[in-house]
Amino acid sequence: MPRPREFDESQVLLAVREEFWDKGYAATSMDDLLRASGLGKGSLYGAFGDKCSLFLRVLRDYDDANLLSLGERQESAPRAVEFVREFVLGVADDRTGAAARRGCLLANSTAELANSRPDVAAEARRTYEAITATLAAAVERAQREGDVDPDADAGEIARAVLAAQLGVVALGRTGMDLDALTEVARSALACSLPAPTR
Repeated sequence: MPRPREFDESQVLLAVREEFWDKGYAATSMDDLLRASGLGKGSLYGAFGDKCSLFLRVLRDYDDANLLSLGERQESAPRAVEFVREFVLGVADDRTGAAARRGCLLANSTAELANSRPDVAAEARRTYEAITATLAAAVERAQREGDVDPDADAGEIARAVLAAQLGVVALGRTGMDLDALTEVARSALACSLPAPTR
């Protein structure tokens, strides 16, 4: 019989995720992952497979957690338009700038790997399609609430909002001044969210 695992899988995955997020996939060595996880090579490989398998597991867990959180925030927002605005403006919420400079694990990984790794590109498409669906549902609700032009195409708006958010994430990674980053986000939202005609 196999021996039961003597480590907390969720803690190991969280520690490994932080390594990949801070350094990127290519710059994260197996020694980095062994040090971060506290596991020996045999235990890490036995539990999660090779570096690639481990990375994909971490990325999918990260994406699924974010999708769940996004859906919950959309449903609980007092007004849907405020949820959409927070989705874009939230990049600059951390006034130290550390979160903006770190970026998003999915966006960072897509930029680094999507051209060379079809599995990463597929994971990015899956997640961005799900985010777009959540944003479209929020836009439709905002239209019913009278905050967005009811004749506009909710899907097109959702894709524009996602593109705006990803642009703000990319600019945040450059270390752009947070006030300037917030203004970029506000301008993008003004272009993306057509107000109802009165």
